[in-house]
Amino acid sequence: MDNSSKTIANLIERGVVDCTIKENLKKRLLAGDCLRVKLGIDPTGSDLHLGHSVILRKLRDFQQAGHEVILLIGTFTGKIGDPTGKDKMRTPLTDQQIEENMKDFLHQASKVIDIKKIKIVKNGDWLAKLTFKEVVTLAATFTVNQMIQRESFQKRIKEKKEISLHEFLYPLMQGYDSVPLKADLELGGTDQLFNLLAGRQIQKKFDLPPQDIMTMPILVGTDGKEKMSKSLGNYIALNDQANEVFGKTMSIPDDLMENWFELLTDLPLKKIKSIIKGHPRDAKLLLAQEITTNLHGQEKALKAKEEFLNIFAKKELPSNIKEFIFPKGSWSILEIIAKCKLCSSNSEIKQMLLQKAVKVNEQKITDKNTQINISSQPQIIQVGKRKFAKILSN
Repeated sequence: MDNSSKTIANLIERGVVDCTIKENLKKRLLAGDCLRVKLGIDPTGSDLHLGHSVILRKLRDFQQAGHEVILLIGTFTGKIGDPTGKDKMRTPLTDQQIEENMKDFLHQASKVIDIKKIKIVKNGDWLAKLTFKEVVTLAATFTVNQMIQRESFQKRIKEKKEISLHEFLYPLMQGYDSVPLKADLELGGTDQLFNLLAGRQIQKKFDLPPQDIMTMPILVGTDGKEKMSKSLGNYIALNDQANEVFGKTMSIPDDLMENWFELLTDLPLKKIKSIIKGHPRDAKLLLAQEITTNLHGQEKALKAKEEFLNIFAKKELPSNIKEFIFPKGSWSILEIIAKCKLCSSNSEIKQMLLQKAVKVNEQKITDKNTQINISSQPQIIQVGKRKFAKILSN
């Protein structure tokens, strides 16, 4: 067990917004207690991004310090859906969807934390077995007034949107998870505070010591404005290729760098401040290399850096442009981009055209009706800064 002052300071200070109760947690860490550290996540989607990795990295820190870390998969709560931050009720997931998402989630999480050395549990193993009487007993732990004070519920009430009764039960279920696990500490984002506190309250009801709580910040996305989100398109997926991770990181605003260095790298905070004071481009190159290394290893990170510099500094084409064979003739730019999968939808293609982010042989294309003549001469299609395709004729 690593209970050195340096390790403890890193655990309870770095990238931490709040800690309840900090002095109690610090005291236990100094005493060398082996804590049961819990992180719960519902497999409501298959893709994880760097925003998710912030909390996973903190769980990893506790793992490396010798504590027992528990990754709880919400196989039961995932069917209900966490109402936190939602302006409408979530669509329930099927057992098959949850199982598939869980496999994808664990594969991606393994890029951040050593999955083989943590305890993985599913809350369906105990929540599905609760009797109606036990559920009623849990429900008596909270009042209706406490529930409707939640910001997301208040917003829905003002907008005259429905709140389903089962959504009130969600924090009870998440809180109850800490009872069979006898959690000493639960991690979560700042938006999860109500649910995390529910765990303390319910543990007390079962005559267990209330867990401490640690909240981490919500990572701002690549746009520098909104929280990182797949729906907003401002995210870097843990499954992104090394070149994509590197290139997207290089696109973030300069004022995000210090925060990303702290939350997404292991560099000492003093060194980070020194790096930020230097040239912004050099700092961002280092940030991109650190993040890419964490996800793909040093060798791929260095190749991604070299590729980025070739494309953007030396104005060279990527060395590994994917080739596509088209029949000779006239093709619309929309058809070509769609068939090469350089955009996810026609609306995205049109948006990229409006943004003047589409090039054919270095010539900008802005008209969606543009026709490209496919002949014996190869055509290089570029969408945005990092997506390329070489069109050949058959």
